[in-house]
Order: sequence, then structure tokens, then C-alpha cells
Amino acid sequence: MSRSSPRLTLVTASAVCSLIVLDTNIVAVTLPSIARDLGANFADIEWVVSAYMLTFAALLLPAGSISDRFGRKKTLVWGLGIFIFASLGCGAASTALWLDIARAVKGVGAALLLTSALASIGHTFHDEIERAKAWAFWGACMGVAMTAAPTLGGLITEYLGWRWIFYLNLPVGLGLMVLVLRAIPESRDTQSARLDPWGSLAFSGSLLCLIWGLIEANRIGWDSPLTYARLLGGGLLMGVFVLVEHLQQRPMVDLQLFRHPRFIGALLGMFAYAGCAQVMMTLLPFYLQNGLGFSAIASGLGMLPFALTMLICPRVGVRLAARFTPATMMASGLTLVGCGNLLSAWAVQAGGYLPFALAIAVTGAGAGLLNGDTQKNIMACVPRDRAGMASGMSTTMRFSAIMLAIGVYGALLSSHSEQLLSTSIDPQWLAQVAGIASRVVAGDMPAALDLVPEAARVTVQPLARQAFVGGFSGVLWVAGLLGLLGALVVGSLMRKPVPTHS
Repeated sequence: MSRSSPRLTLVTASAVCSLIVLDTNIVAVTLPSIARDLGANFADIEWVVSAYMLTFAALLLPAGSISDRFGRKKTLVWGLGIFIFASLGCGAASTALWLDIARAVKGVGAALLLTSALASIGHTFHDEIERAKAWAFWGACMGVAMTAAPTLGGLITEYLGWRWIFYLNLPVGLGLMVLVLRAIPESRDTQSARLDPWGSLAFSGSLLCLIWGLIEANRIGWDSPLTYARLLGGGLLMGVFVLVEHLQQRPMVDLQLFRHPRFIGALLGMFAYAGCAQVMMTLLPFYLQNGLGFSAIASGLGMLPFALTMLICPRVGVRLAARFTPATMMASGLTLVGCGNLLSAWAVQAGGYLPFALAIAVTGAGAGLLNGDTQKNIMACVPRDRAGMASGMSTTMRFSAIMLAIGVYGALLSSHSEQLLSTSIDPQWLAQVAGIASRVVAGDMPAALDLVPEAARVTVQPLARQAFVGGFSGVLWVAGLLGLLGALVVGSLMRKPVPTHS
């Protein structure tokens, strides 16, 4: 392909990224249906999301090196092949474990796809104005994918069944493969780092230990030696990863960049955005179905206020960016996200859909301002010839944040709901509280009620729902306060100058 068709490269790479975002967010409204169909509890459902996020986040850094070294076009083709194969495995899953394994394989394909697609955009558009327009278009595509995901997921689940959200990746993936072969020019970094197996193992092991500890802590206890060992192991392995990268001549992650406050601020901005805003695309449908009793399709439609403001605000952000500094834009976006989550916490306790819809629209507006800006600010701090590394680092922060947020928020939701239920339920059913709470949070109220005699179900059901609502409100309070803290820290760091490249 010639240099005269960068627009086609941008459209194709953005479409690949949109598939990943769509697939990541479309699963949210189907999780209660999956729980009921496969007899899964909340920990099982967390792994459906986290198994995918774990391999995705863990492999983004080496995937960036792979795309730099072996070529972005070639990596895209391989990534699509793995993604399609794993999607078929997800659709055919008969147990939660099978689904988790297939989702983990799918994360491998997604990591190869996203880093190579982002690197292709970064390599094609190097003029500052053109690059800004390209990332704005990319951000708009992400917004469209996120907007469509909940409603599309609800429609597919309601009329075809949850398995079809995976099966439909076959024709879409094949179509994208044809586009990639025709529209993406091959590009690579001729001086790319060697593949770093020890660094990759340390980083992926760290994430595995952390998420394993968070998800299983509520089942085995936060004071369990296993919980301590997993969380401590995660921290130690992260230290090993930093040491390994420090010893590399041309590391997978250039640790020199962490000397620049502006770069740290950009990465933390991505982390805060993903952990306080983007993760809500997964969590909020749980409240709509479990708290308000919405169906899968109504839950998808109920997410539209969040999705629409997230779609509209990147365009507003492009105009505001011409007048305000990146620091101001990032701080403003995170402030909106924090305030939106706090308003959502109040709306959940108040009850009803209208106040909740208005609150999540505020969160979506903040997310829309941040969506394209976060990526752009990270890429601006890194030399063009290391676009693959930069895209790997930025997307690693994004999906590591989502995965860890799901682990932390899930642990808070499960433990707080269980605690609230134990204080309100008849003492004779205390032994069943953990099982009831786990299934209610997963979205399987019938299975939760099966744990108590039929005569007690009329009393237990509203108590279980009320405990879930209280637990969910607590999660939103935490997410809101973290968003405001992120605004303060990121806004301060981003005011520092952009690092110069030698």
C-alpha cells in the first residue's frame, strides 16, 4: 500500500480496535445470563471477565515488542486468527472453566490486535495536527463501539442467546482480515528489543497473583495465609519485572521515561480513567439487572445515557483542547468521572432509573473527554520509532486498571453485600448468607433462593436485593473518590513539560 492512503489505514486499524472494545464491553449485559445457564457464582463470573483481561493486559507489553520486531501487519493477521478461534471456543463452552480458558486464549489474540493496530496508527500519522485528528477519529470509533455494545449485547442475548455474542465474531473477524491484508502497510522498528520472556513472565505472574488474591479473598477470607501470599507474590513479581527491565540494554519498557512527571501523569491518567470510568461499562449492567430487575435488552438500553455522552464528548474535547492544556483536560475529565460516580452512588440508594440515568450520563461525559486524550498524551511522550512500545504501555495500563478494578470492586461488592445481608436476615439462615450473596451479585436470584426453604423465600428475596443495592452503592462511592483523587494527582503531574527525545 502507498503512503497516499493513510485514511484507509486509520479506518481499518480503528475498526480492529473497535472490535476489541465492542467484544470487551458486550459481555457485561450477558453475565447474569451466563451465570444462570452455567450455574456460576460471582467468583466464576468475575473470572469470565478477568481471565480475558489477565492475558490481555499481561501480553500487551510483549505484544508491542512483537509488532515492532516482526511487523504490525503480520501481527494483526495472527491476532485475528487467534481471536476468531477463541471466540468459537467461548460460544461452545459447557462449563464456566471452559469459558474461562477460551476467554484467556481470546485475550492473547486481543493483545496482538490492539497493540499492532495502535502502532500502525502512530506510525502512519506523525505530523502533530494529523496525529491529533487521527486519535480523535480513533476515540470516536471507540465511543461508537462502547455505545453499541450494551444494546447489541442485550439484543443478541434476548433473541439469540449469549453464545452468539461470541459466534458473531467469526464473520466480522474474517471481514477485518481481508481489510488488514489490503489496507495496512507493513511497518516495524528495525532496532526493536529482543523478546523478553523473563520480563513477560514476571509481569503476567504479578497480575495473576494480584487478581487471584482479590477474586478468591472473599471466598477463603481476607485473613487467609493464601490471600496474603498471593497479594505479596504479586508485589514481589512486579519488583522482579522492574529489575529485569532495568538490566536490559533495550528494554521492553523504557524505564527512563519514568523520570518524566508528564509521562507518569499520562499513564496514571489512563489508569484512573479505565479504573473509575471504563470499568463501569462492565459493572453498571449488574445494578440494572440485579437491583432494578431489568432484562438483558432493557439493561443494554439503560446504559445509553452513559454511552451517548461518552460518544458526544470526544468531539467537544477536540475543540476544548485547542483552548486548554492537556493537564486541564485530564483533570476536568477525571473530576466529571468522580462526580458522576458519587452521584450514581446516591441514585442507587434513592432508587428508580431516572436519577441513575442522569448520574451515569455525567460519568460518561468525563469518560468521553478522557478516551482519546489519554492515548494521545502517552504517545506524545515517546519517540515515534517506539510506537509499539508506547501502545503496549498505554493499553497495558488501561486493561490492567480494568482488571484490577473489577477485582477490587468485586471484592468490595461481594463482601459488603454479604455483610449487609447477614445483619438483616433471620439468624437461622446465616450459614447460607455467603452462598446467597454470591449468587445474587452474579445475577442468579433463583439459585440464591434455592438455598433456603420455599416458605422463607418471600422474606429473603427483598433482603438479598437490598443488600446488593447497598453493596453496589459502596463500590460507587469508592470509585467516585478515587476519580477525584486521580484528577488532583494527574492534573499536577501533567503540568510538567513533555520529555525531549534524543
